[in-house]
Amino acid sequence: MIEKREFYYWPSGQNRTLHIYLPPGYYDSDERYPVMYFFDGHNLFHDYEATYGKSWGLESFLDAWGKKIIIAGMECAHEGNLRLAEYSPYDKRWRGEYVRGMGEETFEWIIHDVKPFIDGNFRTYGHREATGIGGSSMGGLMSIYGVIVHNDVFSKAACVSPGMFWNIGRLRSDLGRSCINSDTRIYMSWGEIEAGKAAYNGNPAYDTREARSIRKFERGLQARGASTYLHFQYGGRHCEADWEKQNPVYMNFLWY
Repeated sequence: MIEKREFYYWPSGQNRTLHIYLPPGYYDSDERYPVMYFFDGHNLFHDYEATYGKSWGLESFLDAWGKKIIIAGMECAHEGNLRLAEYSPYDKRWRGEYVRGMGEETFEWIIHDVKPFIDGNFRTYGHREATGIGGSSMGGLMSIYGVIVHNDVFSKAACVSPGMFWNIGRLRSDLGRSCINSDTRIYMSWGEIEAGKAAYNGNPAYDTREARSIRKFERGLQARGASTYLHFQYGGRHCEADWEKQNPVYMNFLWY
């Protein structure tokens, strides 16, 4: 079951739609549930709402999954580079244009506005051990940033195709300043095709910029006590159809 709520996103002074998945039987019991907050909420559940006509199929997966959870999918802006700004923790240049990163403001909105709304209007477990964050592409980057910088709020992160090599230096600096609880679980993935050609005809699971960046960052996370899971998708592209195939992998790891 998907419910939608219009919600004010103060960093841009606009409304954003929340796409809220409730597990089967939600209104037939008084049970409470853990929550995952996902970026690009419009791409999660229904093909007709997805930007490129294909969703993650997350509703169908969760309805058949053996565990029950609430998903709060947060829609982004769709104009120009606004999504990039909202989902970037760092200032950056993109295709010759300067983009001011609003990622930290987006997390302030999630933590101080969206999460209290979800916890106040739905039957949730609000503590960090029952709270995760997830997304793909820039949403994957935001998820890794969020779980390290706001580890007091999020204990789990699904970081799907996060484009780590673009941001590895700044992420390592943030990791070095953060306190990581030993119960933290982080899933990171990348696809063979999206990662680019391996140097010297090497193994693309190891020998691309993205592979090297993710594996190097994983070592830093493990040194801080976090549990990690790396997933290399053979033939994987940067698209919802391939991210859908990862639903059971990251969900079973994060919510073991």
